[in-house]
Amino acid sequence: MTAGSGSERRGRGPLGGRLALWLMLMAAVFAAAPAAAVTAGPSAEARVRAARPPAAPVARAPACDPRRASPRPDRVDGEAVRRIRERGHLVAGVDLNSYLWASLDQDAQEPSGFDIDIVRAIARDILGPKATVRFVSMPPAQRIPRLQNRQVDVIVRTMSITCERLVDVAFSSVYFETGHRLLVPQDSELTGFDSKLRGRRVCLSKGSSASDLLKNSGTGAVAVETASHLDCLVELQQRNVDAVLTHATLAAGLAAQDPTLRMVGPLLDTSLYGVAMNKGDTDLVRRVNAVLEDYRAGGSASPWMVSYNKWLAPTLGANPQGPPAAAYAD
Repeated sequence: MTAGSGSERRGRGPLGGRLALWLMLMAAVFAAAPAAAVTAGPSAEARVRAARPPAAPVARAPACDPRRASPRPDRVDGEAVRRIRERGHLVAGVDLNSYLWASLDQDAQEPSGFDIDIVRAIARDILGPKATVRFVSMPPAQRIPRLQNRQVDVIVRTMSITCERLVDVAFSSVYFETGHRLLVPQDSELTGFDSKLRGRRVCLSKGSSASDLLKNSGTGAVAVETASHLDCLVELQQRNVDAVLTHATLAAGLAAQDPTLRMVGPLLDTSLYGVAMNKGDTDLVRRVNAVLEDYRAGGSASPWMVSYNKWLAPTLGANPQGPPAAAYAD
């Protein structure tokens, strides 16, 4: 009897028959398993969605009061103030295309304007009466990145304090209060920020607070973004756009440069100007607040009022209220 013939006999016995039947049943189960997985389990698309990591939550600005977002004044020298002193000059971000606020004087070829006066007051307080300032002109979209990279010490550029911006940079107390208005040609049919803007092209600076205002207005206007409000002026003069949306303070400067333009409608919101700084430079923020305290003091003879009357009163009118009152977070 060979091994082969013995094996055949075992396979034909009762145990062999049961084993064969079990193997056949298992084969049937495994053959059916893939089909069951496709019909009863999650779809391929669902499995892909489940495998993806959850989307990162959208960053939101914390609830805040822009008027009370800055620390109290203090002249204690810290790392940021010492850094400026060791360098020997203040680096200030400005907009040298903002007539009456910051522009090059045609005769002296030196920056001048309301914002420039504030920059020089800060520089003198830190560096003394013969302080040197390096002015860096930049469009709105570059302001926050340059502060975060410490390419500038301060930005004094008609920059609004907002809860969104406070996530990324620090601000001084409020040094000026304004709001947005529309600037149009004298012969324009537009009379305000309303349904007549539907389909009209409205120019604004990229990265400015006017962008969200227009987007959420429901007017149906078409936004045209440029690098600065001065570029918007050119677009308006060439009739490539129907209006410019910017702060009333800046619109007044544009209208002063071009008397064929006029502002229409009331102020659309409230914009609070502050000196912007790096979030880590708390000692500098407190120092600037101390400078602004002195700058506001003195009533009609205060440095703030002297500068306002020189640069802004001819276009914005008298300001009997004077500078906005300071408020602090702590």
